[in-house]
Amino acid sequence: MSYWDNFWDIIWWVFTVTVLFAYLFTLFAVISDLFRDRGLSGWAKAAWVIFLVFFPFLTVLVYLIVRGRGMNERARRESQELQNSTEEYIRRVASSPTDEISKAKDLLDSGAITPQEFEAIKGRALSAV
Repeated sequence: MSYWDNFWDIIWWVFTVTVLFAYLFTLFAVISDLFRDRGLSGWAKAAWVIFLVFFPFLTVLVYLIVRGRGMNERARRESQELQNSTEEYIRRVASSPTDEISKAKDLLDSGAITPQEFEAIKGRALSAV
């Protein structure tokens, strides 16, 4: 066995592993898209999964051809919903130091906290900036 035979074996192995990973990535993308699609009935999802089990390569190709555009739209919509919910959560929980100091001042005026506690809260709020 010469050096070149071993070299081409390595090239073939790298190519095979790359194709395998690309196929697995595509397969999991198709499966996740199936279960993300709210418009598809349970029976249709089950049929796609059965075909994926028995004819995996052909089914992935057909799925990408038939439903590929919808995959992109669903992924984009889900990403936008996730971004919107994250921004809403941040807006809801984040408060400015001015808000915290104002709330602490109200508590101080009502007698719920002592002046020392007010200064501590004020110091924490200002140091968080």
